[in-house]
Amino acid sequence: MPAAPFDDRARFDARDKVTGRTAYSADVQLPNMLYAMAVPATIAKGRVVEVATADALRVPGVVRVLTAADFGKPSPPPPGARGLGAAPATPTILPDIAYRGAPIALVVAESIEAAVEGAEAVRAQYAAAAAFSSTITSPGRVHEPVEPTEAGSASTAMKRATTRVDVEYDCPAQHHNAIELLSTVAVWAGGRLTIYEAAQGAQVVKANVAKALALDPAIIDVKSIYIGGGFGQKGTPQRQAPLVARAAMLLGRPVKLVMPRGQVFHNASFRPSSRHRIRIGADPAGKMIAVEYDAEHQQSRFGQFPPEYHESQPQMYGIADYHGTAANVRIDTQGPGYMRAPFPHPASFAFEGAVDELAYKLGKDPVAFRLEHDATVDPINGNPLSSRFLNECITEGARRFGWDRRRAEPGSMVLPDGTRVGFGIGCGAYPAITSANIAKLRIAADGTTRFAVSAHEMGQGIRTVIAAALLRELDINPDRLDLQIGDTSIVPQHLTAGSWGTASVMPAIDAAAAKMKAAFAGLIAGRQVSGNMHRQLAALKRPYIEVEVTTLAPGQDPKVLDGLRNYGYALAGPEYPRFTTFSYIAHFAEVHVEPRTCRVRVPRVVSVVDCGRVISPRTAESQVRGGVIWGIGSALREETDVDARFGGWLNNDLADYVVPVNADVGEIEVAFIDRPDPLINATGAKGLGEVSMVGASGAIANAVFHATGKRIRRMPIRIEHLL
Repeated sequence: MPAAPFDDRARFDARDKVTGRTAYSADVQLPNMLYAMAVPATIAKGRVVEVATADALRVPGVVRVLTAADFGKPSPPPPGARGLGAAPATPTILPDIAYRGAPIALVVAESIEAAVEGAEAVRAQYAAAAAFSSTITSPGRVHEPVEPTEAGSASTAMKRATTRVDVEYDCPAQHHNAIELLSTVAVWAGGRLTIYEAAQGAQVVKANVAKALALDPAIIDVKSIYIGGGFGQKGTPQRQAPLVARAAMLLGRPVKLVMPRGQVFHNASFRPSSRHRIRIGADPAGKMIAVEYDAEHQQSRFGQFPPEYHESQPQMYGIADYHGTAANVRIDTQGPGYMRAPFPHPASFAFEGAVDELAYKLGKDPVAFRLEHDATVDPINGNPLSSRFLNECITEGARRFGWDRRRAEPGSMVLPDGTRVGFGIGCGAYPAITSANIAKLRIAADGTTRFAVSAHEMGQGIRTVIAAALLRELDINPDRLDLQIGDTSIVPQHLTAGSWGTASVMPAIDAAAAKMKAAFAGLIAGRQVSGNMHRQLAALKRPYIEVEVTTLAPGQDPKVLDGLRNYGYALAGPEYPRFTTFSYIAHFAEVHVEPRTCRVRVPRVVSVVDCGRVISPRTAESQVRGGVIWGIGSALREETDVDARFGGWLNNDLADYVVPVNADVGEIEVAFIDRPDPLINATGAKGLGEVSMVGASGAIANAVFHATGKRIRRMPIRIEHLL
């Protein structure tokens, strides 16, 4: 039976966070600590000929300068390895320079000040390449197509179309800019390596460091207890972890590195620039019948970030004939990677714009047009969609927003001061993915409960979700609940990303609670014992009961647990053996465009979400608000600019990389359908964090068109585009 709605609860860790008791990786302070700072390459492509370290070593407090000579060859992937297991190790320090900002040395010192001064004193000689490619339009780029996504015959169906749109949309490179910088502390003691790192995948860090330094993973522990913002950037292995680990092993002392934001821009992953050409055809009745969609994105020379821009669009509107191509455009940059809603966000900006353009061309209301395209089947594989309440999201959102007040003609809604007003809608979907999980639950007579499970807390509220579910199932002390996550020394830790955290932890909670209840029933054996579970244990003179469970996603083979234990990767979905599952959202945006400056404001957004059963209403609403704010930033503010002359990023700090501030954000109303998915898990919970952003930028761009009559097909939309 589906789970009943959950009550609203305060955040589990709110008090600790606001009082400063929450400790992040950079807060780790150990005796005899050393501090490290990387030295970035000042060329975009070439080879290091010499690294002069003498001046750096003369800086008081500098202990050692590591260069490429201090690093050996990484371990090759084991025979038959697949997925993350087959991925090459993150590079350490290499003589070959693949992008501007790559580390050429690591200075280790007694203080952070000495490390910085020492890094500034390092000098290098290079053999620079004669030419390099800095953008996806530069000479020397390599266009590398991947396997297309197909359903039916789009080319045949397109011939039957009587109305068509053929449009191109551009999305820029963008950087995450979490408040917490990339931070790593490594300790080598007693033949074991312990790493404290801000990471969404502690097990991934463990596997990567083992490969990079040719170590046995069994001697490595990784702890990532709290993360100060991740959003994908801290999900993939970072280059600094093996550097810091190697320094700790060589020097026999703990080493800490907190990477400056400018170096984060140049070394960590980012959202790549992408280009989207979309052709949609409609039949005489105004029904979309064919889609041809070509996408390509920026890629490093050897990067593996796949251009999966068709992972959600085919399932949006039930269009049976779909042909999608994709390609990497390889240039001289660091590897791009996952950033909140990595593919559906830029894809929906383009696709929802194209759908809006087609609706206007047909003379149809954009809301009514979308409602005409309900879907029950995944056109790619023919699976039924286990739940799809997108039309309910659109209908409820339109009611809350007041869409009926909209005048159809673009540019027709004007305030007395001349400000032009626009209403826009943008919808989105995100795959409902789940992971296998391992959990340990221990309830003790002393009043404590300890629950260890595979998960990471990056601010999204997973601890609040876990606490809400446990406290609903078990009669335990809420104020003495210890949640242990992000620590490979306790249980294996899956990579937490892609909105699979809640959907993966809920089955583990259900299984652990059921097993614990059965253990209690066996212990009590029909006797009448009063009090909560702690008091019952005390009355029966049992110090504690501990249970361990493993859970699998629908259709998974138990062998996937090996991937969880080794690489932190044991995923399934959204295509399950008997069904396909997505989360859905509808955003409604109101924009105001000033008559003289053409400055765009977003005073109001209404977002309605289908994410299955909502476990923690408070943190869920916060997730959606954050996604909408990021959508505002992406639509109107954010772009990382490339220096085409020298490579690298020009606006590599929060002074010049413009993100939304309070003045940019108006009222954001959030609502949930809150209907459980019947198949994905017993609770019916799907993902939320990623889908919350999908479609938000599209809604804003569509509202700008309604306000001005100008269709802007690139992000960010700037004043000069509207003047």
